[in-house]
Amino acid sequence: MLGKLFIVATPIGNLSDITDRAKQTFEMVDAILCEDTRVTQNLLRSIHVSKPLVAYHQHSDDLRVKDISKMLEEGKSLALVTDAGTPGISDPGGKLVEAMLKMLGEELEIIPIPGASAVIAALSISGFPADEFIFLGFPPHKKGRQTYFKRLDTISSTIAYYESTHRIEKSMQELADVIGDRSVVVCRELTKMYETIYRGTAAEIIAKLKSTSIKGEFVVVIGPKRK
Repeated sequence: MLGKLFIVATPIGNLSDITDRAKQTFEMVDAILCEDTRVTQNLLRSIHVSKPLVAYHQHSDDLRVKDISKMLEEGKSLALVTDAGTPGISDPGGKLVEAMLKMLGEELEIIPIPGASAVIAALSISGFPADEFIFLGFPPHKKGRQTYFKRLDTISSTIAYYESTHRIEKSMQELADVIGDRSVVVCRELTKMYETIYRGTAAEIIAKLKSTSIKGEFVVVIGPKRK
């Protein structure tokens, strides 16, 4: 009988956001598949859980995927986590789920354990309509970046994407060049000590970033086009 694969959301910063169901899942599984074993070990230590950790990340090879498949074939239950948030959202967890379904079929039970998600948290406080929105992950670093930003002006509904501390100022300038005075909300370090919410046009937010800090992880939310 096949084991079960639990897709477990973890806190995006504040460890108090861990859910009781996530804790219960960690306690019952045979092993935890994680992006960075050090990050996951810190989380488990905070909730007093000890489990074997198996590294699975964007550089994991086919051999690791086969090892995971074998564990499930042997009836072991596994939890998949990412460093922060919900696995599969702009991280390699989605590829693992796809691979397991191809290798083991629909008989494999894949169970979501919902929780924190940076993009959903940002949308919830944006003030923009989210009955329809488009999430575009991280912009390309180089090739395709210009095309990515030009595309944003063709989308009328609310848009959300992630950006890194190294590119947030560049991202705001590229955004200002494309969408002009369309309303933007930028969320920095959500749920963490230095959580900051910036509101305004992209050009206005550039000035605000320079007066505070560009360190951290960012979610950018663009309001819909004005009718």
